[in-house]
Amino acid sequence: MTSVDVEMVKCACPDCVCVISVGQAITRDGKAFCCDECADGHPDHQGCDHAGCTCHG
Repeated sequence: MTSVDVEMVKCACPDCVCVISVGQAITRDGKAFCCDECADGHPDHQGCDHAGCTCHG
């Protein structure tokens, strides 16, 4: 069996296109997010403000 170390993951926010390193991710409920806005479910419909991403929850 081969082991694989995953270093980059897609933000768990369904609308977000960001890919983040596991070490830099904000984790909530076992899911990795790129920022607090995504992790909080965009309560104020603010985007993550990362270039090229249009998520707003």
